[in-house]
Amino acid sequence: MPRYEYRCRTCGDTFELSRPMAESSAPADCPAGHDDTVKLLSTVAVGGAVSSPVQAPSSGGGGCCGGGCCG
Repeated sequence: MPRYEYRCRTCGDTFELSRPMAESSAPADCPAGHDDTVKLLSTVAVGGAVSSPVQAPSSGGGGCCGGGCCG
């Protein structure tokens, strides 16, 4: 189940909730009992090795397929 981060506008605390995606925009109460909260924008991190950019091999001509289809 995804986790979403929220911030309380009353006390300024941030907190996380696990809830279904369909409920991500539903109101969330602050753990201190306040109800004036806002969902924070989250970024997605994808794990894996960092690699250098891959360059396409250079071929004669241009176009989408190396010039062969452009006659």
